[in-house]
Amino acid sequence: MLLTHLINEFLGTMLMILFGVGVHSDEVLVNTKYRHSGHLFAISTWAFGISIVLWIFGGVCINPAMALAQSILGLIPWSSFVPYVIAEMLGAFVGAIIVWFMHADHFKASEQEVDPIAVRNIFSTNPNMRNLPRNWFVECFLTMIFLTSILAISKHGGDAWLPLGVGLLVWAIGMGLGGTTGFAMNQARDLGPRLAYQILPIKNKANNDWQYGLLVPGTAPFVGAILAALFVKYYLHLF
Repeated sequence: MLLTHLINEFLGTMLMILFGVGVHSDEVLVNTKYRHSGHLFAISTWAFGISIVLWIFGGVCINPAMALAQSILGLIPWSSFVPYVIAEMLGAFVGAIIVWFMHADHFKASEQEVDPIAVRNIFSTNPNMRNLPRNWFVECFLTMIFLTSILAISKHGGDAWLPLGVGLLVWAIGMGLGGTTGFAMNQARDLGPRLAYQILPIKNKANNDWQYGLLVPGTAPFVGAILAALFVKYYLHLF
C-alpha cells in the first residue's frame, strides 16, 4: 500500500512539473510555438495541470508541505512523511529533466539570446524584488492559504470536487497573490527542478541562488503547513 502511494506521489509530482516547467520553457525559449504568451498562459497551465494530476492519481499530496499538514492531522501516518517527501522530490527532479530533454534544441538556440536568469527561472521560483524576510512571509502565508483551502475543499466537496477546486485555487492564488515570489508553496516544485538545473548541461548558467531556494521555498512552506493544519483543526474544526 505504501509503495503504491509513493509511486503515485512520484508520478503525480513528475506530471505536475512536466506541465509547469514545460509551460515556462514554452513561454521563454527561442522558437517555441508559444513564446511570450504571458503570465496568464503560464498560470492557467499550472492550474489545469494540477487538476489533471488529481483526476488521474486522486488525492495525492504532490507537495512536502501538504504531506506535513496531513501527517499533523493524522490523515497519513508520520512514518510515511519522509518517504512521501523523497518520492515527491525525485518526481519533480525527473520531470524537470524530461522537460529539458524535450526542449533541448530550444535551450541550445536560446544560449545567446535569452537572459540566463530567465532560463534559470524556468526551473525555480525567484522574486523580482529580493527581500528575504518579506519573501519568506509571502511563501509562508500563501502556503497556509493554499493548504487550508485544499483541506476545506476536500472536506466539504469530497473527491469529486477536489481536482477542479484545487485548479481554481491555484489559478486564483497565482493571479492574485503570486506576483511577488512566484508562489512556490511547495518544496518539490522549487527544489527538485532547481537541482535539475544545477546539473543539466545548459550553457551560460546564472547563479542558482541556493540561499533563496533553501531558505524561502525550502522552509517557509513547512511553517505554512503547520499553521494550516492548526487552523483547520482548532478553528474550522474540519478534522
